[in-house]
Amino acid sequence: MTALTLSTSSAATLRADAIVVGVAKGPKGPVVAPGADAVDAAFDGKLAAVLETLGATGGEGETIKLPAPSGLKAPVVLAVGLGELPQEDDGFTEEALRRAAGTAARALAGSKKAGFALPVYDAESAAAIGEGAVLGAYAFNAYRGGNGRKGAEAGGKAPLGEAAILGAKPRDKAFKAAAERAATVAAEVNRARDLINTPSNDLDPKAFATQAQALAKELGLKIEVMDEKALAKGGYGGLIGVGQGSANPPRLVRIAYTHAKAAKTLALVGKGITYDSGGISLKPAGHNETMKCDMSGAAAVLAAVAAVAKLGLEVNVTGWLALAENMPSGSATRPGDVLRMYGGKTVEVLNTDAEGRLVMADALVRASEENPDAIVDVATLTGAMVLALGNRTFGVMANDDAFRTAVYETAEEAGEQAWPMPMPAELRKAMDSQVADMANIGERAGGGLAAGLFLKEFVGEGITWAHLDIAGPAFHESAPFGYTPKGGTGSGVRTLVRLAERTAAGELG
Repeated sequence: MTALTLSTSSAATLRADAIVVGVAKGPKGPVVAPGADAVDAAFDGKLAAVLETLGATGGEGETIKLPAPSGLKAPVVLAVGLGELPQEDDGFTEEALRRAAGTAARALAGSKKAGFALPVYDAESAAAIGEGAVLGAYAFNAYRGGNGRKGAEAGGKAPLGEAAILGAKPRDKAFKAAAERAATVAAEVNRARDLINTPSNDLDPKAFATQAQALAKELGLKIEVMDEKALAKGGYGGLIGVGQGSANPPRLVRIAYTHAKAAKTLALVGKGITYDSGGISLKPAGHNETMKCDMSGAAAVLAAVAAVAKLGLEVNVTGWLALAENMPSGSATRPGDVLRMYGGKTVEVLNTDAEGRLVMADALVRASEENPDAIVDVATLTGAMVLALGNRTFGVMANDDAFRTAVYETAEEAGEQAWPMPMPAELRKAMDSQVADMANIGERAGGGLAAGLFLKEFVGEGITWAHLDIAGPAFHESAPFGYTPKGGTGSGVRTLVRLAERTAAGELG
C-alpha cells in the first residue's frame, strides 16, 4: 500500500519523482492553488499561464504533466484540477482535496515518491489529501500475469510508493493523529476493495470466513463462525435457504471489538452474497458478470471493524457477516417455497433473486439478541435503489428519523454520497402472503423502499436501526474518477468508521 508521510521539505527541495500542485477554475482562466508557491516561483510566476497554454482550465479531474524547471529537485510537476475557485475566505473543501489527491496519485502509478503541494489549512485538510492519495493509488494486480510473474511485473503498474504531504506539521499532535487515521481508514477501504475484486471461485463463504478469522487473530478480536451444520441446527432458515443451491455452503460470522471504557455498542450487519446468480429466478444475460460484488456490504463491515480496532475507539463494535452463494441447482430454493427464519418468522420466497434480505434477516435477528444501542446494516440490496439514486449515491433508511438524519450527515462528513429515503407504510401490505407471515417481495414500484421495510420486520423491538443500500456505488464499472477506482470501491467503510467515532464521542444516542 502507498505510504503516507508528512514532510517538512518545501516543494522546491523535496527529492521525489514528481510534485503535485493544485489548479482551480477561475473566472478568467486557471488559478494556481495555495501550497504551490515554490513551484510557481520556479516558473517565474507564470505557471498558470503555461498551464492555460496547454489547455488547462482547472476543472475537477484534469491532470497535466510538465517537466520541472531547474529550481526544483523533482523532475516532474503534475498539475491537478480542483474545480471551481472558492469564494473569498472559503478554502477548498476536504472532498475537493481528497478527489484531487486521488486523481494525482492514480496518474503517478509506477512512481516511487511524490510530494503533494496542495492547499493545507489544518490537520483535517492534510488528512483529506493523504486519504485521497492512498485511495487513489489503489490497484488490484493480484491476478495479473503468467509464467510466475505477478502484479506490476506482469504489466500492471505498481501503486505510487509514497505520498508526502507538504505544508503539514509532522511534529504537531493533531496533524500526526489525523494522518495516522487517514492511513488506517484508507488501508481498510482498500482491504474491502480487495475482497470485492477477488473472484468468486477464490472467495466463497468459507474462504471469506477464513479471511475474517485471520484478521481477528491479527488484531486480537473475538470471532465466531457458524458453518452450515450450526446454521441448520440453530434454525437460520434464510442463510440455509439461500445457500442450499450451491456446492459452497453458507456461513454466519460474528467478529467483535470491545473497549474497556466503552459506554455504547454498535452492531454492523453486512450482506455477503459471494456470488449471486439469482438462483432459480436466474438473472438475465448482462447482469451476472459483476455479481462477485454482492458481498460488498460484508466487506465494508469487516473492514470497518478492523479500522475501529486499529484506531482503538472507545466503543464496542460487533460485525455480522451473512455469507452465502446464491446458485441454481436441483437443491436450490424454489419460488413459492416457505422458509422459517431465525427467530421463527416464516417467509414465502416469491423471487429467489431477492435473496440478500433473507440472509440479512437472520443476521438482524441474531444481532438484536445482544441488544446493541444501534444496528446499521449495509447491503447491495436492490437495483431499484440504483434507479432512484444513480451509481454514486447510497440510500439511507431507518426506524428513527433522527438516526436516519445522523447517518446521512455522517456519510456526507466522511466524503461518501448518500441520501435519506422514506419507508412508506403502505408498501408493507404488498408483502403479505397467503401461506406465510410475509413474502420476500412486494410491489415493483418503490422496490428499494419495500426491501427496507422487509428488513425492519427483523430488527428487535426498541432497537435503533439504519439500513444502507449501497447497490449503486459499491462497484464502479466506468472509468476511474477522483479516488474511486474501477471495480470494488469499499463504499460504506468510511461512513461506518465515522459513525463509530461519533458514537464513541457521545454524539449519537
